[in-house]
Amino acid sequence: MELRKEAMEYLVDLGVQADGVEVLEICGKTYANKSLARYDKPVYAGSIKAATLTALADYIENCATEFLRKMIVHIVSPTQVQLMSELDEERNREVLFETNAVVSGFGFDKWYDQETFMIGLQSNFQMNDDLGAVMKLAGNIERKNDQTFTDDGCTQVATMQVGVATKGDVIVPNPVELIPYRTFQEVDQPASKFVFRIGDKEVPAFKIVEAEGGIWKNEAIQNIKCYLFDLIGSMDESIKNQITIIG
Repeated sequence: MELRKEAMEYLVDLGVQADGVEVLEICGKTYANKSLARYDKPVYAGSIKAATLTALADYIENCATEFLRKMIVHIVSPTQVQLMSELDEERNREVLFETNAVVSGFGFDKWYDQETFMIGLQSNFQMNDDLGAVMKLAGNIERKNDQTFTDDGCTQVATMQVGVATKGDVIVPNPVELIPYRTFQEVDQPASKFVFRIGDKEVPAFKIVEAEGGIWKNEAIQNIKCYLFDLIGSMDESIKNQITIIG
């Protein structure tokens, strides 16, 4: 009986040793043989979600007492802005507020039939002269026949309805300067150059291709930054002195 007891104690001792955490240093790096969970990690609040810049400004003005340290407004992109804290004692940041713009769903470099294209232009772009020219051509082009349009790779010539019973050849305008809704509605939408194309298909088809390589994004971010500077700059000194805007 005594021998059995000693054997059981030996097995338990082996289990305790197996469960123990062993720390090793290899090539100057520290490793542990167990996955450790930390229990004193700071708990961060979940971020509030919104879709406008004014909602962010309202939060900053009315909830500044929630700030435990100075805050940063980070313009991540033309469609996303975050309000985050400066680094804490562990060099982490807390995101208290995030706003994401509701923007146009128009697909660039995508072919549309005539009706869908016309609706997309009217609902996803601000009106200007170039948009009017594109809509006039796209809305009046006739169904393809042997002479509907020619294309040399740079310039397209299309046949369109120019009167009740007459047709005429027109040069497709390119490039065109259009203003799609691509950032927050509170700020000016950047204009960009686009290439307007007519498809060589049995029925009229159209697409618009971006031609500036995303330069508009810098302008959009700057517009957001100026807008927030004005909003936050009008707040009480005790609030605006806590905020740094970067973008």
